[in-house]
Amino acid sequence: MDVLLHGERVRIDRAVFVELLENSVVSGRAPYHHALERDEISYIDLLELARKAEVPHPLFFAPLALVQTQVRTKTEKLLQGVAPDTFTVNTRTTIKLRDVELIIKDLLRKQSLARKHDPSLIKNKIVGLLRRPSATVREDADKLLAALGLDVDALRRVRTKELALEMLIERVEAKQILVSRSVRGYMPQILDGVHFSGMTVRDPKVPYIFLTGGDHGDFQEPPGRQIFTLMLMVVLVARGIFAPVTYDANSNAPEAGREYDIVGEILMPSHELEAVDIDGLDAVKAVADAFKVTPSAMAVRGMRLGKLSAETALGYLGELKVEFQARPKPGRLSQPKPVNAIRKYNGRALTTRMLRAVEERRLTEREFCRVVCLNRLSPGELGELKAALR
Repeated sequence: MDVLLHGERVRIDRAVFVELLENSVVSGRAPYHHALERDEISYIDLLELARKAEVPHPLFFAPLALVQTQVRTKTEKLLQGVAPDTFTVNTRTTIKLRDVELIIKDLLRKQSLARKHDPSLIKNKIVGLLRRPSATVREDADKLLAALGLDVDALRRVRTKELALEMLIERVEAKQILVSRSVRGYMPQILDGVHFSGMTVRDPKVPYIFLTGGDHGDFQEPPGRQIFTLMLMVVLVARGIFAPVTYDANSNAPEAGREYDIVGEILMPSHELEAVDIDGLDAVKAVADAFKVTPSAMAVRGMRLGKLSAETALGYLGELKVEFQARPKPGRLSQPKPVNAIRKYNGRALTTRMLRAVEERRLTEREFCRVVCLNRLSPGELGELKAALR
């Protein structure tokens, strides 16, 4: 393809152009696609794409073999915080790293930024806490609850599951575990057609948990499912497991894994469920609401504790599926305000820490806007972002 400069054409390898930009934040932008369609691009547009993708522009004029080596080396270094295998529970679904690679790279950059500019960070006390299993699942659950300082009763007392999720995120972030949530249009990668629960990204001080949206294909309301998902990924951080995560919360598989059972013991303790009546779907729903989980999770938990037969649990799951499918489909959601979208995707903790670094002149406003906001906010809008965090 040709690069246009002052009326002159300079030939570059189309494969080099694609290699450098296809897996970058600019791969979905019009100038990139127009260049591929027309087999040409202006030098000014090339420089702009290179700047946004953080690619040294001389590489576009380098041999393909050299470029491939550079990209491979950079990718291996960037992805060292995430295992290539998917952590799965009750499902055979796997996630290809290329489907989430740009998000991983972005979260790794933000972890690096936090370590560099926040001197208050200490070695994380949750990472690896449960690497050596205790004698029982209950002991592991109690150990993690104590380390988090999490009051499960307080979690249940809040009015809605949405508020319970926010409370849980606040408690997790208070322990230097950053929590990012999917926001379409404000992430470096679109996740259309990619169904998974989230991922954990390694760091000795500020591990990241990324939660996807509510569409998991397993017929559960998003807030209740995300409470279970977040708790599962906190357990994975404590177990020292860092990988994309996917699980089928409706499965009645007999061997779900210790991590799954630890979450069940935290959110739906066996000693409390012993005295609870879950005979009938309405009872399952009522108890699930009280424990701030989904009815599906309560049905599976009841089955695993022997309070429900597998046949009864499967029947409840089938009824819940039919009810879920019969619900009115939500209309097109309005796009959130940029400051709220950025706060949700980065997480309140990371955003707050980096704004403090800006105030204390350890980080420039321009670098904050570039790395934390992906240039979706200008320095003049940071006051609005601060107000959104209050």
